[in-house]
Amino acid sequence: MNVHEYQGKEILKRYGVAIQEGLVAETADQAVDAAKKLSEQTGTQWWVVKAQIHAGGRGKGGGVKLAKSIDEVREKAGNIIGMNLVTPQTGPQGKKVHKVLIAQDVYYPGPNPTSEFYMSVLLNRTTGRNIIMYSTEGGMDIEEVAEKTPERIFKEEIDPAVGLQAFQARKIAFNLGLSGNAFKEMTRFVAALYKAYEHTDSSLFEINPVLKTSDDRIIAVDAKVNLDENGLFRHPDFEAMRDVLEEDPTEVEAAEHNLNYVKLDGNVGCMVNGAGLAMATMDIIKLAGGEPANFLDVGGTANAARVEQAFRIILKDPNVKAILVNIFGGIVRCDRVAQGIVDAYRNIGNIPVPIIVRLQGTNADEAKRLIDESGLKVYSAIELKEAADLVQQVVG
Repeated sequence: MNVHEYQGKEILKRYGVAIQEGLVAETADQAVDAAKKLSEQTGTQWWVVKAQIHAGGRGKGGGVKLAKSIDEVREKAGNIIGMNLVTPQTGPQGKKVHKVLIAQDVYYPGPNPTSEFYMSVLLNRTTGRNIIMYSTEGGMDIEEVAEKTPERIFKEEIDPAVGLQAFQARKIAFNLGLSGNAFKEMTRFVAALYKAYEHTDSSLFEINPVLKTSDDRIIAVDAKVNLDENGLFRHPDFEAMRDVLEEDPTEVEAAEHNLNYVKLDGNVGCMVNGAGLAMATMDIIKLAGGEPANFLDVGGTANAARVEQAFRIILKDPNVKAILVNIFGGIVRCDRVAQGIVDAYRNIGNIPVPIIVRLQGTNADEAKRLIDESGLKVYSAIELKEAADLVQQVVG
C-alpha cells in the first residue's frame, strides 16, 4: 500500500529519522495557516509547497514550488490544489491533486555546502536479504544514474536474521564521501531508516533526496513508502492512511467485494479462481494473440453473486472485447459455477462481448452441458487449448 509523502515522513519520524518538517493542507487558507504555524515551530521564512499524489517526478510537472512569502504560499497552494498533475509516473492522464504539503525550506545558507544523496531500503528477492541502495547522485532520476553511471550506485546487503551492523552504516557514510559531524549524522540516519523499514513491515522505503544541510545535518527531504498489505493487520494505524482517491476506482470497488482485481491494458477480460491459474490464463491469452485486460481472482467461492459482480467490474473497462472465465472445480463444483455464470449473465442482461468459459474439475461435463444448453452467447471449453483457440477466434 502506497502512502503520501507527508504520511511517510510521519512514519520515519516515529523511528528517529530526521525529516524536513511540514504540515498538510487541503485549501489555500489551510496552507497559509500551516505556513505560519511552521514558521513558529522551525523559524523558517521560506516554504516549499508540494503536491501530494502517489507518483514521483512531481517537480517536473509543476507540483513543487518554493514560496518566499505568505502571499506566495496562498497563490502557489491555490494553483496546485485541484490541478491535474502529469508526471513521468502518472502517465498522460495525470492525477488530480487534493492536498499539498507545506514544508520548511531546508536549503538555507551556512558554513558548508549542501549535498543531495539517494537512499532506499528494499528486499533483494534473489538472495532473500534486505538491501540498502544508495548514491551520491540524489535528486536525479536514479534509473538514469544506474544506466549511465552504474559505478555511482552502491548496495549494502543485510542479513535480516542479524540486522544492520554498525560497520555497515559507517561504510555507507564513507562511500558517500562524508566526514566529521555529517559522517556521524549519516550513520544514525541509516540505522534509524533501516529500523523503520523493518518494524513497519514495509516493502520499500525510498528517500530522494537525503540532504546534508549546510550545517552538516542529515534529513529526509522526500519519502516514498510502500507498506506490505499482508502485514497491515499488525498496523491498523497505517491501514487508516489508505487514500482511495489515489487508487483505481474499479480496483477499490473490487476490494469492497473481496475480489482480487488489477487493471491491465489489454482487450481480454479474465475471471479465474486462484492466483497461479490467473497467471497461466494470462499467458494463454497472450499465446492466442490477445492481451489480458485484467487480473481477477474470484477465490474459492465462485457463487452467482461473486461471478455477477466480477462480470460487472470487468465490463467497466471499455477496451474489453471478450471475457475468458477459467475455473478449476476443486473446492467448488463446476456445475455450481456454471449455473452461477448463467444466472449472472441473465441478471446483468445484454452483455456486449463474447464470453468463453473453461471449467475443469468436479462435474466439469455437467457444467459444460449447462453452458451449452443455456441459449446464451457463451462458449464453453474443457481443455486449455480449446479455450485458447476460442479466444483467438473472438478477438481476431
